[in-house]
Amino acid sequence: MKIAGLDIGTTGCKCMVFDEDGKYLGMAYRDYPVRRKVTGHEIDVSTVMDGVVGVLREMAGRYPDIGGIGITSFGETFVMTDAAGNPLHNAMLYTDHRGGEAARALSGALGERSIAMITGLRPHEMYSLPKLMWLKAHRPEVYAAAKHVFLMQDYVVFHLTGTAQIDYSLATRTMALDIRTLKWSRELFDAAGIDVDLMSRPVPTGTPAGTLTPAAAHAVGLPESVTVVSISHDQVAAAVGAGAFDGSVAVDGAGTTQCLTPIFDAMPDIDEMARGFYSVVPYVIPGKYVAYAFTYTGGALIDWCVRNLAKDEAARAKAQGVSVYDYLEAAYRAEHGDAPSGLLVLPHFAGAATPYMDIGSRGAILGLTTDNGVAELYRGCMEGVVYEMVLNTRAMKDSGIHFTRLHATGGGARSAVWTQMKADMLNLPIVALRTADAGAVGCAMLTGVAIGAFRDLHDAAGHMVEQVRTYYPRPEMHEKYMQLYERYEKVYAAVRPLV
Repeated sequence: MKIAGLDIGTTGCKCMVFDEDGKYLGMAYRDYPVRRKVTGHEIDVSTVMDGVVGVLREMAGRYPDIGGIGITSFGETFVMTDAAGNPLHNAMLYTDHRGGEAARALSGALGERSIAMITGLRPHEMYSLPKLMWLKAHRPEVYAAAKHVFLMQDYVVFHLTGTAQIDYSLATRTMALDIRTLKWSRELFDAAGIDVDLMSRPVPTGTPAGTLTPAAAHAVGLPESVTVVSISHDQVAAAVGAGAFDGSVAVDGAGTTQCLTPIFDAMPDIDEMARGFYSVVPYVIPGKYVAYAFTYTGGALIDWCVRNLAKDEAARAKAQGVSVYDYLEAAYRAEHGDAPSGLLVLPHFAGAATPYMDIGSRGAILGLTTDNGVAELYRGCMEGVVYEMVLNTRAMKDSGIHFTRLHATGGGARSAVWTQMKADMLNLPIVALRTADAGAVGCAMLTGVAIGAFRDLHDAAGHMVEQVRTYYPRPEMHEKYMQLYERYEKVYAAVRPLV
């Protein structure tokens, strides 16, 4: 019996398959178009379902004995559908601004603190509920015709099983779940003027939704007996896949965005968390919570630097048979060793995430001279992302965090230079894991538990979470970086009035 983890992302979906011992077997991927205009950022969710069917059908052809499919997805984005689950509009992504006025109206009606105490979230336009309010006001015919509101996980679950359920962690991204009762907040829905009965039923992370419908089984090429499991928001799945189960460990997710996910062994201080727009999200282990400290540009900033500034270096790297990333890191090391670049890069090239949540902020590079080349700029971009991690860690220090090490996942974890830099700046050991795709691994772990392949998450982690290397902080480097950090933490306030 095989286990499948289906990870639905903003621009594409992937399905990874593992055997009953947790050994990775193979993966399929499909992308889909995202439309970004000045007036809004949208996705046609029917293309998401097409991608899902494509990856499941491909993996079914290779592994016909799949016994369970777990589903995780990105957050916030929702779609209103008819009774059969057919989309009635294009879905707004989290970066779409059209919920701003509604978020302010909700805050005025209930108060920011009251909303944060209920939902674990400081009100913001990125979340689903304000965008639902916008849709009702500006597309009343869509709202009137709607029978369901789905986020991406429960949209896919419904199409595969006919069951409308959503796990707690993804439900929090609506800004409408009461994180204490783990039910939809009628107070918020009443204030928003949205019918709560349109929403899927909130369930614990890792809850089976049922088996494939005959139509879904035919579409994906699997038996109707296959169990489908509602997993989680993708960041929670990544925390599970990183083997982080208590407050001593936080997760360093170095992908397109940079996300630091600490775990709280009890409810954190909501007021402290709200100051930095940090989420309080119910974790898979009852009574524990996670939070997200993130930048919109992690690996995306590094890729921007390489794509736009390192064309010659990329050609030389190709001729030498190495990656451009390795080439730039080696070039910097040959000239400067491990010394910091001295540049201050504000990584807000797509706006500022936590602790500011300021979409109007812009990136900046300070300290340039004519002696600087591409390797120094590349290094400075890496440093800027990590300075932002330090900033967020310090902003959360009074909330109850007490992690003593990080588990590193994502493509950025493959860079020994970047991971060592994080250990040095944060002054913490960082454990690099074998898999770069912790979200799909966590999805499969929870699916394996749900269908009986593993006894519990610790058993699953013993099979599927493999530590590769531990990076230890170097005191002398920490001191050098902190001297620069004292200047970095003033950059946002200095630059923001100018852009």
